[in-house]
Amino acid sequence: MLRFNFIAGSHLWRRRIFVYMKQNSKQIVTVLGFMAILLLFISCTDSTSSQAPVKNIVLTGNTVTPVDGPPGMVWIPGGEFIMGTDTDPQRRTDESPAHRVKIDGFWMDMTEVTNAEFSRFVKATGYKTTSEIPIDWEELKKQVPPGTPRPPDEMLQPASMVFAKTSGPVDLENYMQWWSFVPGADWQHPQGPETSVTAIENYPVVHISWDDAVAYCKWAGKRLPTEAEWEFAARGGMDDAIYPWGNDKDLAKHTNSWQGHFPDINTSEDGYETAAPVKSFAPNGYGLYDMAGNVWEWCADFYRDDYYQTCADAKLMENPNGPATSYDPNQPYNIVRVKRGGSFLCNDVYCASYRITARMATSFDTGQDHSGFRGVMTQAMWEAMKKNK
Repeated sequence: MLRFNFIAGSHLWRRRIFVYMKQNSKQIVTVLGFMAILLLFISCTDSTSSQAPVKNIVLTGNTVTPVDGPPGMVWIPGGEFIMGTDTDPQRRTDESPAHRVKIDGFWMDMTEVTNAEFSRFVKATGYKTTSEIPIDWEELKKQVPPGTPRPPDEMLQPASMVFAKTSGPVDLENYMQWWSFVPGADWQHPQGPETSVTAIENYPVVHISWDDAVAYCKWAGKRLPTEAEWEFAARGGMDDAIYPWGNDKDLAKHTNSWQGHFPDINTSEDGYETAAPVKSFAPNGYGLYDMAGNVWEWCADFYRDDYYQTCADAKLMENPNGPATSYDPNQPYNIVRVKRGGSFLCNDVYCASYRITARMATSFDTGQDHSGFRGVMTQAMWEAMKKNK
């Protein structure tokens, strides 16, 4: 298996990209807007169908769904499960070793947060997302290699990264061929300033940084799921399934992902070229939609590539919140958080992150047009909210 690093060298608010140039025989680094700090992966494993039986998760504690739950959320019962994998042939090193985890029950958004929902938040608060604010060089220079020169002012203006298909086959090592830094692209203008979300209100909101997702959740009385909560919920009651629906590898039946040759030919067998409206595919066993594909989803946790190694000695991890600090050797200057679930760009030869155990490290201030989120709420949080109404 090959691991492809879609990285450029720093971060800040969004996808920042270092462009390396030679001038007067000296190599200089120019920061093109923000750095696209995410990791995309290549998996070179066979994609033939597998229908191996799966085991059910052992439920613990009170498995009865509380009554009168939060609107638009479903109850995820507490239980013990195996987090990560030691057996999936497409696994990456940060998905192992598998370890046992116990999770308390919680409420989770049935779908990814939509444009309509995020719009209500913005109207109520006046919030500006990361992609709508100029980049602060004083902050950015703390997160780039020492000696990096200040970029031109035009490179620090509000912008975001937008995917565009290539005209033909390309070298997959050069992600700049399908990602573009588009001034004026943000959650309200997903493909640039001339586009709008008016006709796609039931699509997942995108161009969302970790900070943006946290701000929305705080306003809504929720929080982001921990990585362990997210994986438990994605399993839908199955302890060793590859995907949220089981082990069937006919992906077009179950999720919005890339069919064809990446990044130039998408045959759209699933019915969608890019993002899809929420609830376009059947939910998993817990009633959650789009836990694989469509758009990436932020988790609360810091990302460390070696975190699962630190969990290996514990007999049982109870409600883990992830590591205390972040570290990804591929982007050592960045504060990185976990994303889960994959997106409409994933397929079996490039990413394959619609698998339940797949993990992504992304700079906290980064968002693209394939990244969103959903929130969670404990029963105690819900009871407190009801009392305060």
